Amino acid sequence: MTRGQGRGGAVHARLGRPRGARARGCCGPRTGSAGPRGGAGRAAGGARGVDARSRVPASPGPGRPRGLRARAPAAPGAGRDRKGRGGRSRFREGRGLLGAPRPSPSALGPVRRRPARPSLGLRRLRAAAGLGSWARPSRTRPLAPLGWAPALRPADRRARARVAQRPAMGWGAGGSCTPRPPIRQQPASERRVVPVVFLSLLLDLLAFTLLLPLLPGLLESHRRAHVSPPQPRPSGLGRAPQLTPLCPQDPLFGSWQRTVDRFAAAIGMPGERRYGGVLFGGLVGSLFSFLQFLCAPLTGAASDHLGRRPVMLLSLAGLAASYAVWATSKSFAAFLVSRVIGGVSKGNVSLCTAIVADLGSPPARSRGMAVIGAAFSLGFTLGPMLGTALPAETVPWLALGLALADLLFVLCFLPETLPSEKRAPSLTLGFRGAADLLSPLALLRFSAVARGRDPPSGAGLGHLRHLGLVYFLYLFLFSGLEFTLSFLVHQRFQFSSLQQGKMFFFIGLTMAAIQGTYARRISPGQETAAVRRAILLLVPAFLLIGWGRSLPALGLGLLLYSFAAAVVVPCLSSMVASYGSPGQKGTVMGTLRSLGALARAVGPVAAASAYWLAGAQACFTVCSGLFLLPFLLLWNLRPPERACKAE
Repeated sequence: MTRGQGRGGAVHARLGRPRGARARGCCGPRTGSAGPRGGAGRAAGGARGVDARSRVPASPGPGRPRGLRARAPAAPGAGRDRKGRGGRSRFREGRGLLGAPRPSPSALGPVRRRPARPSLGLRRLRAAAGLGSWARPSRTRPLAPLGWAPALRPADRRARARVAQRPAMGWGAGGSCTPRPPIRQQPASERRVVPVVFLSLLLDLLAFTLLLPLLPGLLESHRRAHVSPPQPRPSGLGRAPQLTPLCPQDPLFGSWQRTVDRFAAAIGMPGERRYGGVLFGGLVGSLFSFLQFLCAPLTGAASDHLGRRPVMLLSLAGLAASYAVWATSKSFAAFLVSRVIGGVSKGNVSLCTAIVADLGSPPARSRGMAVIGAAFSLGFTLGPMLGTALPAETVPWLALGLALADLLFVLCFLPETLPSEKRAPSLTLGFRGAADLLSPLALLRFSAVARGRDPPSGAGLGHLRHLGLVYFLYLFLFSGLEFTLSFLVHQRFQFSSLQQGKMFFFIGLTMAAIQGTYARRISPGQETAAVRRAILLLVPAFLLIGWGRSLPALGLGLLLYSFAAAVVVPCLSSMVASYGSPGQKGTVMGTLRSLGALARAVGPVAAASAYWLAGAQACFTVCSGLFLLPFLLLWNLRPPERACKAE
């Protein structure tokens, strides 16, 4: 090393690079500048007096990437501090360890910035989305001024090309790499349908369930009036007392009581009065359900032609009339007439499901069916509590007030969900098809739907019949065991009427909680799996109830029972609501409600017979095993999409 090379020249000589070449990883580029101890002339390879600005090499040295940085000429007087001494201010002037000053920002041109590298997955996602820069101002470093940009990997380039071919979705043009379907804005009239249906159904169920805790006492009062002997009644002065019965004997009640007694003797039921009262009440409930079975499809067919709203108002008016007859009744015959009018007019439940089925999107239908189930749970929880807390004389008038409030509420707030262009062409055609539903076999085959205009396809009709059979079997077994539950807890645990009321309150509260949290979040397409799981839970539930000898076992069985009851009916209703044209939704849902009413009319009679003939354990064990039938039917049911593709 010669004297003129300086310390910087010696380093370049040892590294095999020409003087002025930038070392890789250095803080800044080397330019032709002075050495550490010499003046401007010492920077020119040891030759004194040579201008440093003329020493820009023609080509980059080895070890430097081509084209990354341009060389900028050194400023005159570079390499000297303020006092004129050289080699003392290389760090102050930014020359780095090798002694060469960095170029000024004005000489380098505009500075590009590279961001801190994010993770590999985030880099590919952003590159595919076309977001461009990932820069974070607080974590950047200067780059070269010659238009250099980081090159994308081949996979990133392919991802960006795929995204460029897609339509702009997500947050904006190029804002998301995940394609989304266009969002269908729900009309304002549809958005208020579900809350109106919920409140209307809740008012109706509160009025209906007010009677349930009073039914045993009401039937007992009619029984006492029927068997009470004539008693002397005081008359005026000088007249003999007259033997006048306090209440005239009711022949209709006597005929019903004899029928119940013969049936109890046939199945071997004990002659205890409490059991007879439960069986008598079950017979009245079966009559109500049988009338629903006859009239629900007719109500649905009428709504397909006339619209949902007018038929709903007519149904609610009939229910208000039934409560008015009940409030003014003084005999068992008048009470029975009120129950008959109520059973014929009880088509509002099937109309509520048809209104929800008219909604456009499957998620809205699923939420609507879950809300209907929640209304049932709340109604059957709060109604009996109100009926027990209030005086017996005021309960019928309260039910009448709730029915009138429901009628006024629907008149003011319920919109029409079935447009006129989608309605059935003829009311006669709908009634002719609904007349087929008087036959249980035609009911299970959905004959009114198959013979209507624009029926479902062959695969769709097969799935509909499959779901109808599952619905009927489930409610047949479930309603029967639910009816015999009162016999079991009184016979095994000596539950009083108040304790049974608390038990049913626990069941209703659990069902309402599950339907408000879990059932309403079941997404469309997952209902079949949810129903299978719930039906499978009923097997251990009823085994625990039938065989358990302790209250914890009974409580666990009732908890599983409540969970299944909260899930099965709303999910099956949501699945059935997706079948049929808009002009057939009322007939479809009316047929489903008719199947349920038939199951509730026959199930309690069959279960009570099995309970008293074979015993509680045998009854609950056999019925628990029979729940595997609807489970296996659902297991073999293929989704409609796959069935349609197979066709």
